[in-house]
Formats: sequence, structure tokens, C-alpha cells
Amino acid sequence: MPSALDIRDELGHAERQIVLASSENEYFNHLIPAIKDASAGGKGLQLLQLLAQYSASREDEIERICNSNHRDFAVSIRQLLKVQDGTATLTSDVVQLDQSIQSSTEKLAEQKKALVDSRGVRQNIDEAKQALCDCLEVLRLANRVHDLLERKSHYSALRVLDELQNLHLKGVIRYKIADVIQKSVPATQKMISDAVMSDLNTWLYRIRETSQFLGEVAFYHTEQRRSRQKDRAETTTYLNNFKLNSAIELVSDENEEFDILDNEDVQVEFTPLFECLHIHDALGQREKFRSEYAATRRQQKDLLMPSSLTLVDPDGASLSELLEGIAGFAIVEKVTMKKAPDLRPVLEIDELWSSMCQTAITLISEALHEVNNAELLLKIKGVIALFIQTMDTWKYPVRSLDAFLLVLFGKYAELLKRRFSDDFQEIVSTDDYMPMPIGKIDEYDKAVNVSWYTPDKPREEIQFPCVLPFSQMYPLCCIDIRNFLHQFYFFADDHFQHPKVIDETLRASLDELLSEKVCQSLVERLSTQYLGQIVQILINLEHFETACEELELLLVAARSTASIGGNIVLKATEDFRNSKKTAEKRIFELVNSKIDDLIETAEYDWMAPNFETEPSNYIQTLTRYLSNIMNSVLLGLPTEIKELIYFDALSHAATMILSLPLSPIVKRINPNGVATLAKDVRYLTEFVDTLENPILRENLDELQQTVALMQAENPEEFYDISTRNKKYGRVDAMSGPILLDKYDGPTHSFSSLSLFNKQTSLIMDSLGLHTLYKARLGTTSLLQYLPDSLRDDMFPKFQIMDALSSCSTEKLLQKDKFHASSPGLALHRP
Repeated sequence: MPSALDIRDELGHAERQIVLASSENEYFNHLIPAIKDASAGGKGLQLLQLLAQYSASREDEIERICNSNHRDFAVSIRQLLKVQDGTATLTSDVVQLDQSIQSSTEKLAEQKKALVDSRGVRQNIDEAKQALCDCLEVLRLANRVHDLLERKSHYSALRVLDELQNLHLKGVIRYKIADVIQKSVPATQKMISDAVMSDLNTWLYRIRETSQFLGEVAFYHTEQRRSRQKDRAETTTYLNNFKLNSAIELVSDENEEFDILDNEDVQVEFTPLFECLHIHDALGQREKFRSEYAATRRQQKDLLMPSSLTLVDPDGASLSELLEGIAGFAIVEKVTMKKAPDLRPVLEIDELWSSMCQTAITLISEALHEVNNAELLLKIKGVIALFIQTMDTWKYPVRSLDAFLLVLFGKYAELLKRRFSDDFQEIVSTDDYMPMPIGKIDEYDKAVNVSWYTPDKPREEIQFPCVLPFSQMYPLCCIDIRNFLHQFYFFADDHFQHPKVIDETLRASLDELLSEKVCQSLVERLSTQYLGQIVQILINLEHFETACEELELLLVAARSTASIGGNIVLKATEDFRNSKKTAEKRIFELVNSKIDDLIETAEYDWMAPNFETEPSNYIQTLTRYLSNIMNSVLLGLPTEIKELIYFDALSHAATMILSLPLSPIVKRINPNGVATLAKDVRYLTEFVDTLENPILRENLDELQQTVALMQAENPEEFYDISTRNKKYGRVDAMSGPILLDKYDGPTHSFSSLSLFNKQTSLIMDSLGLHTLYKARLGTTSLLQYLPDSLRDDMFPKFQIMDALSSCSTEKLLQKDKFHASSPGLALHRP
């Protein structure tokens, strides 16, 4: 509690300030606060007392002053009275003012209290308003999330949701709405995830629907690159050494920019994928998304592959659509991996690719049995090759597809062989086997150009119509052979990594076709009895042999650089060469058969009473036959073959003519019979002389010398080795004694024992048995060294020889009857 002295000091100080105020405003500025303070502190009376005391002291002072100056004093009194009156009025006013202030102070206190209360309310209102605004902002953002979802702005929705969760919800965390919204965040995130996955699935569906067209565009682009590469290769030959997708080709084609995913035909946006990937990254669900995406792509891959495939549809659409779909799918995968490296591992994409390739290979393999046309299979290979080159551009492994092309090539080779085999068989079976007639020069040019044939005369010297040596089958087969070669190498066009296989398969296939379907078919036709046809077959075989030799050179020139060098030898060449010999033998057989038939018509009367002046009919017919066939049927044969046929025919004719008197039926031959035979032999010799070939004459030496022996004055010269070698060297040692034994002429009456000994000695000399006999092996032992044809004939002779060693000549002569009855031994009695 403050003391009275302190109060007085305060009032005194206030009084002094009031009194000493320099202006009216200052006076009131000091007076009103003093009254207010005094009233507030209950010191209003004290303030009045001080003011009254001050007034009294001022009156006393004024009175003193007035006493000294009455007049001035009176004036002052009057002024003072006025002041007093004013003071009283002022005092009254002060009291009223004090009361008013007191009342105002109470009101002010009430108002202040009300103000304080209103400020609290206002703060609460402000806080409520702010909370409400924060909640409204939260609700606005929550609604904005849903609005963005409806507008497909998934990433923006996720950002707003993240801002709502991490920023705005913290300001309203104490409110229940924050808890409600916080609990709804995972659901909202799932909504965003589901929405973006829905968009991704829609995108994937569109990608799946677009894959086939995307592959078609990729195939078309590869075709364009092929075309440009061919154009460059035509301009620069060196570029032929570089295939599609080689470094040189890629550099040469780099000016041709083409975006497979963004062009006038196809536009593929990856925004849905990136958005989905980014959102799942933000949600911390990257692995889950990768797993779901991989599973979806595997399902799409399975949907892409059909359960079955046909390869025989008219335009090949089934296979093309399959491979185009695989190509589009794989291209999207490769681009996805480049744009989002962490989304798919390379191994997983390679597994998908391998799975699709294996499935495609399986489907095509299962449908291959439908294909029975080489041209269709070539189209199938072209589609697969285009697919391989397209995917090789995207760095996918294509080894399995390259290996599958080998399977296709095997099928293609079989179909070609089957087709050309049928063609060859038809050509061989329908040929007329006559020399090919040519009526015009253009026909001649066509036949010569397609055949491996070198004409004997220049083209300008040939007169039409003419005849070519071979029959029509040869040029037709040559055309087929050339087509076969070309169609084989067609498979290597565009893309085929196994040229050595083509070279080997082509060689083996050509060998098989030419050997089995041409050569063997011609050999089978040699069984015919028509000599002209066999001759034509021989001529054809010779030309086919030439064609094979030319083919060997052609195959060497056409084979790939990857193949091993060296010559190529076709087995068919040797087959045709051997078949020529077979045909020649067949010609020999037919000619000899005809000769046999003609000689069998010979009607010799070996004991003729008269001498025939004219040659026999059969010998004349035989020479005419040989002459005719050489100038007609065999005319087209090469000279060496004709000479060989002549040689064999004359040799066979001589042998057959010689066999006539040697026949067991002929028991005796008189000089007239020998003269008739000599006449025919001379006629045949004269015919051979007209052929102007000394070698052919040698075939008749044995026949001529045998006839000369039968007409000899001293036939015993035959048993003298030195004389026999000079005059009768070609006479058979077995046949000569037999004919001499049969000849019944004036110069042939000599001892039967002498003839027997000479015959037997001559036979044993020819058989080399003298040494064995001298070793006294005996009859049984000697017989085992004889051929079957002589064993029965020599048995009685050996018995007689055994008898000579122990019996005298007289005893042997007593057995003359035995000698005469011995088979194969005719003894003349003196």
C-alpha cells in the first residue's frame, strides 16, 4: 500500500505539470490524465484540495501583489474572481468529467472484457476457419486425384496423392478426416495402379493387334533393303560379296532412315508403358509390375501362336501372318528393352524368342507333309528367309531357323527329284528313239543351245531340213537338267547359309536322276529286239556321257567359294560309259543272233556229187544284211563303234560257219562239199575286202586256213609244228584233226594208227598233257585235267595209249573194231 506522502508527491507533481502547462492543449493534456488517475485511484478530493490550496496560495500572492498595487490588484481581483468563477465552473466540470470518466472507465472495463472475450472467440473462429480451409484443401486434393484418374492423368494423380499424403495431411493430422483420408490412400494408390494397368493392358492389346501389321511393315522394309542392295551390287560388282545385314550393307544403307515404330503406316507410342513403369516405381511395386508384365507378354505370345498351320493356302497367308506376328512381337520386345533396360532381362526376351521360333518350326514341320510342290516350298523358304533377315537386323539369334532351312532344303530337293524323275521317265518312255528331225534354223538353234552338243559343221553350212544324231529325248532331258540346276540354286537366293550342302546335294541328286532315271531306263529298254532303237539308245548314251562331262565342269564353276576345290566327278558319267558298252554288247547280241539265224539256214551237202558254182544263199543274205545295217540302222554310230560291230559280227560269222563242218552230225565231207564251203568263204572274204579295213580281214584267217587245210595235198603238214605255224597257225589244234578225220578226199588215205597217234599227240600238245602222261599218271588221273567237253572224247584215246605201252602193234590192230566204235574217233582203214 503506498504511503500518504507518496500520494501527495504524485498529486503535487501532477499539480505542477497542470500549473506549468504552457498552452491550453497541454493544460488539458495534463489535467485530464491527472483527473482520470485521481478518480481511478480514489484521490479526486485530494487533487481538489491541492488545486484549492494552490488557488489559495495564488490568491494570497495575488493579494500581496495587489496590496502593493491596489489598482492592479483590483483588476487582478476581478480577474481572479473571474478565474474563481471559471475554476468553480471548471471544478464542476471536472467533477462531472470525473463522473463521466468513472462511468466511461467502467464501460471501458466492460468493453475491454468483452473485447478480450471476443478476441478468444475470434481466434477460435480463425483457427476453425484455418482448419476448415486445410480440410477443404485436403478434400479438394482428394477429389482432384479422382478427377485426374478420370482424365487418365495417372502420374499427375499419383503426384497429387503424394503431395496430399506427405504435405497436406500433416496439417490436419489431429482431425478425423485426416485419418479417414490416410486410410483411403492405399485404396487410391491401388485405384491408380489398377487404372494404369488397365491402360497398359489396353495398350498391350493394341500392340498385339498391331504386331502382325508391324511385322508386315518390317518385312516390306527388308524387301526394300534387298532391292537397294541388288541395285548397288549391279552398279558395283564388288558388293556382290556382301549379304544383307553385313557391315558394308548397313553402312551403304544408313542414309535410308526408317523408323519401324514411327512412320506413315505404323505409330507405336510407349507412353502407357513408361507411365505404368514409373508409377509402379513410385509405388514401390516395380518387381510386381515386372512380373505381371512378363506374364502378360507370355500370354500374348501363347495367343499369337496358333494350334495348327496350313502351308497350302493359295497366297500363303497363314505362314506369313504367323511370321509377321512373331516379328512384330519380337521387335516390340527389343525396342522395349532398349527404352527400358531394367524392365526385361535379355535372357527372358531370348527365351521368349527361342520359344516362338521353336513353336513356329514345329508348326511348319507338322504341316510340311501337305506340301508336294517344289515351287510352293520355294515360296515358303522365301518367307522364312525374309523373316530371318528381318530378325537378324534386330540382333536376334537365328541359328535354329538357319538349321530349319536345311530341313526345307532336304524336302525341296526330294520334291525336285520326284518331279524331274517323273519328267525324265515320261521323256524316256514317250521317245520315238529316232534321230531328231530339224525343219528350220530356229529349231536347230533351240536344240543346240539347250543341249551339250557340238555340231560337225558350222551353222551356216547346214541345209534344212536336217537330222540330229540324238533322239528328241536328249534335248528334252538337257532342258530338264538345266532347269533342275537353276531351281536347285534358286533355294540359295536371298538367304541360305549352307551353300556346300546345295553343292553336295545337287551333285548327288544329279547322279541319282541321271543314273537311275535316265541311264537305267535306257538300259532297261535295251531288251527290245529292234536294233534301230538300241542303236539310237547307244547314240543317246554317248551324248549323255558328254553332257555329264560338261555338267562336271559346270558344277565346278557354279559351286560356292565355301566348297572344297578340285574336280567334281559324277558317277553317272561312268554309268553312261558302262551302259554304252552294255548297249554295244546288246547290238552284238542282236547282230550275232541274226547271223546265227542266217547261218542256220545254210544247207550244205557235205557229200555233194557236184560242185556248186554260185555262193550259197545264206552267205549272200548275210553280206547283204551286214551291208544294209551298216548303211542304215548303224549309220549314225561313230566309226570306231561301227568297226567294232563289224569286227565282232565277222568274227562270230566265221566261228559259226566253221562250226558247220565240225557239227557231230557231219560224219564225212567230200571235196565238193569243201569246195562249196571254200566258195562261200571266198565270197565273204571279197565282201570284207570291199570294206577297206585290213583288221576285219583277220577275223576270217582261221576260216580260210581251215578250208585251205581241208583242200591241202599234204594234210600231214598240219602235224608238223613248224609247218603248221607257218601255213595253218590260226587253225584250232582241236578242230583241225577232227575235220581232217571227216574229210574223205584222195590225198587223205594214210595209216589209221599214224593218224590216231598224230591226232592224239596234237590234242595232248594243245592241252599240255604230254608231261603228265610221261609221268605215267594213268588214264583216270589224266582225265581230271581235261575240260568236260573233251573228257568223253579223250577217254577211249587214253585207253588206247595205255594199251600201247603194253601191247604190240599187232594187238592194237586187232582192236581195230574198238577204235572204230570209239566216240569222237574215226579211223580210216587202208
